[in-house]
Amino acid sequence: MVIPVHDVNPVRRTPYVTYALIAANVLVFLYTPGLAGSVAGDSGLSQLCHLQAFLDHYAALPQELIHHQMPRLVPTGDVGAGPQGAGCVVGPPDYDKSPPLSVFTAMFLHGSWLHLLGNMLFLLIFGNNIEDRMGHVRFTLFYVACGFAAAYGFALLNDNSSDPLIGASGAIAGVLGAYLVLYPKARVWVLVPFLIFLPLRLPAWLVLGFWFVLQAVYSSGEGVSTAGTVAYAAHVVGFLVGMLLAWPLRPGTPPPPEPRRLLWGRQARHSW
Repeated sequence: MVIPVHDVNPVRRTPYVTYALIAANVLVFLYTPGLAGSVAGDSGLSQLCHLQAFLDHYAALPQELIHHQMPRLVPTGDVGAGPQGAGCVVGPPDYDKSPPLSVFTAMFLHGSWLHLLGNMLFLLIFGNNIEDRMGHVRFTLFYVACGFAAAYGFALLNDNSSDPLIGASGAIAGVLGAYLVLYPKARVWVLVPFLIFLPLRLPAWLVLGFWFVLQAVYSSGEGVSTAGTVAYAAHVVGFLVGMLLAWPLRPGTPPPPEPRRLLWGRQARHSW
């Protein structure tokens, strides 16, 4: 997997929505119960139980999205002792949960710093241009629509799953799909892990196309041993929906500027 660090595609307006989404995701992560301890290196049972209870309340569960049935027992956040030792206490839920609303709240939840920073990096690099092309309001609606489509698409394929679905990946996948449609020839600086991280400037169609192919392969369970821990199918759905929604904007989208060539030797001296 390549790591994007910058795209050669300037914007005309400040991407306030993109910045606001990044700030909101970071703040929610910092205030997520049970994660503060894990960030500091404390991953005890109490932290785990608090996190499980919080996610069960605010994350999207495929089983709930499709069947609209709340589980009879959910984690309470407390630690208790049973025949097999200490564990998280479960009991009847003391809250009413709206499955559609949980899709929205789940878009701001992340399970680790790596999960958060990876998503925010892609949103920062590619989201500003999509917001610039769509405008602030339309980009906000587009982002949410891609997130909902990704969550429900994954739920339809995994309707009996009770594993929490969290993260902004589905919505950001939609942003990547839109970028591929609108700016396929834009140049993107990436780091390619090959013994060391090699910086390369590649066209967006190659970077994002390769990313999509990987997600599609991983969603089938090929090439990964832990496919169940990452909702690759949600990435695929979000990406395709983003492409479809952005397609009508393609005719009026100005092309990105041509990147300056890298000059060497005598050519470089003449350019001064």
